[in-house]
Amino acid sequence: MTAQTSRRTLLGAATAAGATLATGVPGTAAAATGTARAAAADLVAVDPLLHLLRRATYGPTPASIAEIRSLGAARWLDRQLNPASIADDACAALVARFPLAGRDVTAVRAAASAGVFKTYGWEAMFQLGTAAVTRAIWSNRQLFEAMVDFWSNHLNVTCPNGDVWDSRPDYDVTVIRRHALGRFADMLKASARHPAMLTYLDNRYSTKAKPNENYARELLELHTVGLGAHGEPDVRQAALLLTGATVNTKTGLYRYDPAAHATGAITVLGFSHPNADPAGEPAVTAFLDYLATHPATAERIARKLCVRFVADEPPASLVTTLAKVYLANGTAIAPVLRALFTSAEFAASAGRKQRTPLEDLAATVRTLGFGPDASGTAGLTSLYWALEPSGHQPMAWAPPNGYPDVAAAWASPSGLLTRWNLHMNLAANWWYKQLTRPASLRAALVPTVPATYGGLVDALALRLFGTKLAAAHTTALAAYFGKSPGSALKSTDPAVNANFPYLVALLLDSPYFLVR
Repeated sequence: MTAQTSRRTLLGAATAAGATLATGVPGTAAAATGTARAAAADLVAVDPLLHLLRRATYGPTPASIAEIRSLGAARWLDRQLNPASIADDACAALVARFPLAGRDVTAVRAAASAGVFKTYGWEAMFQLGTAAVTRAIWSNRQLFEAMVDFWSNHLNVTCPNGDVWDSRPDYDVTVIRRHALGRFADMLKASARHPAMLTYLDNRYSTKAKPNENYARELLELHTVGLGAHGEPDVRQAALLLTGATVNTKTGLYRYDPAAHATGAITVLGFSHPNADPAGEPAVTAFLDYLATHPATAERIARKLCVRFVADEPPASLVTTLAKVYLANGTAIAPVLRALFTSAEFAASAGRKQRTPLEDLAATVRTLGFGPDASGTAGLTSLYWALEPSGHQPMAWAPPNGYPDVAAAWASPSGLLTRWNLHMNLAANWWYKQLTRPASLRAALVPTVPATYGGLVDALALRLFGTKLAAAHTTALAAYFGKSPGSALKSTDPAVNANFPYLVALLLDSPYFLVR
């Protein structure tokens, strides 16, 4: 069997088993090696600590594995739910290489006026997206960054988007990141008063003479109670109440315009307000608090968190439990996450989630142990653009509903090929050359050359996944080199020298790595 033929066979097996993960049904493409039919749950080690790391972070690393084994699950989770307690200076220094990513509206506009980039240019938004990839890979505050991504999709404002060129970085800082582990009610109100959201969903143009329903509709349908919990009269009434919340055209900042506000009694989903005062902000605040604490909102937030961290089809029992925790804690998110990660349903969910392209890229760099550019931003920027073929650059989803987080949405032959190319490019150092890499990838991943080819596959799998492969899979990978698992391995063999990156890439291509 030639190496080329073997690799094709193995990749065919990965495709079929990837379909198993996506659908929950064994793949129908029979592989000659017999590797395609393993159940998804059987591909991951029965280790609750590794399970927690795979779900609550962008992928385990030797350091994070050592940390969680030292602290235990409860203490590790406590630290992640209190990100300010976790030192993250190195990542902060990296993000500082993208100064526009953290600037407020006034500062971004000033930078444009000073010629740092063209007015209405996308430089600040590209920096924000690249900073998001950087944080996903190298931040120590992994659960926080996962929740930033979660809320960026839930309260989506597409980035890049020319209309929010000046306000999208500030939206990330003051709405999403400020409240990611806080109270959803506070985040919702901050979003409703931010120029990025008011611009993206057109409320800045909504007046009592010409009410615009775009923001009101998405506020109900996407941000809070969900589709089916409201009707068209609710949308129209909410749109009237939200008139007056606009943006100052000169400064780009939030402004409330009483002259544009439609007064008159309002009733939405059981919420009633006389709305007699043109200065209608108190009425809007009361309405947003009502929506944030609505039982349908609690159920929707709980379900979406379960889809993110538990399963594409989440257990109804856990959704119900988390909705109650959400309401009992005044919409605070940290208690909901604690209940989720310590639940029996979460413990039983191994193998029921698949990594998205962003997670796949971040997990690859993390497990290979690559560092960022020693200086500059070329390598970091290349990682952001590496996600373009897969359609998963952070925050770039065009519709207001945010990126999907179910396996079927990302399951396609072209999607798998894009991931496989990325794995090979990183492992072989064919691309992304500015990243900091070990002098020897083999020595970094497998410090001691094992005695056999089977030993090499097992050692590398343990390093990359935390688990050995099934016997048939180990046999298939040994056959890639024309060997059996028991064949003697020499330190001069191509398998631990020039061909080692191919073995790394094949393991990363496998369903073992696809599992979140």
